[in-house]
Amino acid sequence: MKRIGFIGTENSHTDHFIRFLNAEERHPGHRAAALVGGPNDRNAALAASGGIDLVVQAPEDLIGQVDAAIISTRDGALHRRQAEPLLAAGIPVLVDKPLATTAADAAAILAAAHAGGAPVFSGSALRYVPQVSQLRDGGAELGPLRHLHVVGPADPDSPYSGLAFYGIHHVEAALEILGNPVLAPGEVTPVVRRHGDTTTAVVRLGETEVTFTFVVPGDATRVPFHATAVRTNGVVARELVLDGDYNAPALAAFIGAIETGRSPVPDEHLLTPVVVLSAIAEAVPLGKDES
Repeated sequence: MKRIGFIGTENSHTDHFIRFLNAEERHPGHRAAALVGGPNDRNAALAASGGIDLVVQAPEDLIGQVDAAIISTRDGALHRRQAEPLLAAGIPVLVDKPLATTAADAAAILAAAHAGGAPVFSGSALRYVPQVSQLRDGGAELGPLRHLHVVGPADPDSPYSGLAFYGIHHVEAALEILGNPVLAPGEVTPVVRRHGDTTTAVVRLGETEVTFTFVVPGDATRVPFHATAVRTNGVVARELVLDGDYNAPALAAFIGAIETGRSPVPDEHLLTPVVVLSAIAEAVPLGKDES
């Protein structure tokens, strides 16, 4: 039995992963077995509902106790310090989006994975929704793609490193639709504007100009994720819909990484989303309104 430990248990994604593994047993031979964060009400509830027998204080305490780990901490700025010791110890890690908030941290995570000989994986759930594959693979009869527009909720002032928390969904969906162009730090030069609760960024990704629209969600309002592909002879638009099992594909990919010892995607596809989003975040104007 492969035992999997969880870091960042405050995130509701942890509930999903534990349900898939322990309650529904979707991946026989793999089980949620440990929680990080010490004794607290949240971990007590997860341990009781998931039949989990180990609660530890720090990520390093998982070493020698588990065979793999999932990091779901909401603030991506913490992911490097949480992932590095585990990867260095040869423990496979799934880093729930985003991999990191800076290209330097993302590169350090990948370096730790190589040094420890352990696979690391990360990815937005939007990569797996059918509408993204429709936008990626369909519409060729309408001619070349001229512009892509991705809309969704994100807050530059989020306590979880601003746009990184939700904005990674926009970026990874766009990259998937575009066939995953590879971009290095310094190759992304976005033009970013901010007006009230709406931030827009225009950037060239590979051969295509892309507009991202980030709209701050309210207590009772949340713009849906949506993408529009403009081609020379037509327009294809889709709402990007996440169902109740939206975290299942990422977990399945990670289980494959545990079993094979290899990440399901190349390093450059893990690094590029962080390169793009961090460039956008750095260019966001200060304040909520731009004249």
